[in-house]
Amino acid sequence: MNVGIIGCGAIANIIVSSIVPEDNNINISHFFDKDIERAENLASFADGVAVLDFEDMLDDVDLVLECASPDSVKNFAPLILKQGCDMLIMSIGAFMDKQFYTQVLNIAKENNAKIHLPSGAIVGLDGIKAVAKFGLKEVTLVTRKSPKSLGKNIDAEEVLFEGKASEAVKEFPLNINVAATISMACNRDIDVKIIVDPKVDRNVHEITAKGDFGEFKTTTMNYPCAANPKTSMLAALSAIRLLKSFNETISVGM
Repeated sequence: MNVGIIGCGAIANIIVSSIVPEDNNINISHFFDKDIERAENLASFADGVAVLDFEDMLDDVDLVLECASPDSVKNFAPLILKQGCDMLIMSIGAFMDKQFYTQVLNIAKENNAKIHLPSGAIVGLDGIKAVAKFGLKEVTLVTRKSPKSLGKNIDAEEVLFEGKASEAVKEFPLNINVAATISMACNRDIDVKIIVDPKVDRNVHEITAKGDFGEFKTTTMNYPCAANPKTSMLAALSAIRLLKSFNETISVGM
């Protein structure tokens, strides 16, 4: 499988550093970034090609991995999917725009392309998907982050946001992809609370799901990426696992 990458920052570097040294039938070959130097550096490590125009990679790759931003998804996904090229998308918050979601879904269907969304910086997504249509009544997310990860300079705990996931991703487009991921998994606009807390050094996500099946709670305490505190290490690891799963004969979980 030949893979192209859009966005050559912290997440892309972690993924490439893990995938490239292994013999896994995954060839990360093309790199695009608005900062061409970042693309060239990652291409050099992977013995790949940095492109000035993302469309230059589409004839040579089977899948495009997006590691940039929700705006990049909106700008590039329709064109990539029209080429019949699959995508693995990290900036899942882009899909909280229902009109855009419907647009890319139709384009993908018309061109026999697949869109893959990793579980990202949370655990428990399999359970949420399993009960989504079987009496699920309530899903909530409480996210607690350090001031540094949110670009804040405060010395006391503060609730920055309380409302629906669709609004959270608008206010914090680079910080709260997990809210969009959960919402898509259960097909509802979940309730979200975002807390900035100077006492924490991790990105903490607490999910509660209740329904006819019973109740479950998960807590994920992620160390942020050293290169980008807005991003949890687990987000990159989930993409690596998803990429590797495409070659597996036996698949465990959903």
